[in-house]
Amino acid sequence: MGQIPPRIPTPFTDLFGCSYPLIAGPMFLVSNTALVIAVSESGAVGGMPSLNWKTTESFRDAVREVKAGTSKPFAVNLIVNKSAPRVEADLAVCVEERVPLVITSLGNPQKVIEQMHGVGCKVFCDVTTLKYARKIEEQGADGVIAVSTGAGGHAGEISPLVLVPYLKKHLKIPIVAAGGVAHGSQIAALRLLGASAVQVGTRFIASQETEVGADYKEAIVKAQPEDIVLTKKLSGVPAAVIRTPYVDKIGLELNFLEKWLHKGKHTKKFIKMARFYIGQLQLERAIAAPTWKQMWGAGQGVGLIDSVKPAREIVIGLMEEYHEARSRYCGEA
Repeated sequence: MGQIPPRIPTPFTDLFGCSYPLIAGPMFLVSNTALVIAVSESGAVGGMPSLNWKTTESFRDAVREVKAGTSKPFAVNLIVNKSAPRVEADLAVCVEERVPLVITSLGNPQKVIEQMHGVGCKVFCDVTTLKYARKIEEQGADGVIAVSTGAGGHAGEISPLVLVPYLKKHLKIPIVAAGGVAHGSQIAALRLLGASAVQVGTRFIASQETEVGADYKEAIVKAQPEDIVLTKKLSGVPAAVIRTPYVDKIGLELNFLEKWLHKGKHTKKFIKMARFYIGQLQLERAIAAPTWKQMWGAGQGVGLIDSVKPAREIVIGLMEEYHEARSRYCGEA
């Protein structure tokens, strides 16, 4: 690896004062403080979900560990729907510790936007549709994470080739493209489509900093896009995972009783909470150690990943590929 790639000025990098328009996506049970620090120190923005820590107190310790390890911007993901646990308490930590960027998922971000803006911090929100993107822009969000097809976890249904320019046409706030990104040429293409930055998740699972099992990392390296399937068994809504014998055994769809409970006025909140915890336990077992119950989250970008590397090398490599693509196709560095 040669010289450090030059800074890339975009509305995103200008907003956060970072070098590169890249967020290491907050990944449930995967992102840890070592990964966040390494990515942020490399010039991008490291991200982590608050729920990767068992308690609010341990989450606070993790935030402080990141702040001690880097003075550069980082992000925390909060799930804000009504069935999610610890929203209020974890948000309070983000406010107290002045987390530079909070990324919200699956709910109304109004309270998060108000409280984080109160301490001078930024809020971006996961979106999959223009309707919701317009709503959170009206609420004062600083940007959107445009989650498209190909993403790991809860993927969107619209191609990034359409979703990014579609949102760009109607929004004034920055757009971060998410879904299947694992090579710098994709970042260049998404920038041309109107994205101010990208969010990359799956590529960082296969980093040396993550503490997931070696079998999970090996699965990421070996998997192809055709191996990624959408299952409702984790949370009740489609989530992208690597197809394994266990995934085939349990199936991808909810059974009749689960569907009925998800639609019931008085039962849907409780079944969502139950499904969340069951899915969490399934992922924890698969990620922590080898098991026949293999349930590994991943996006279609697996087809572009062929090795496990330090996070810094991943960031620098993506930026080198970005500049090479820009030079080749646009005649500029």
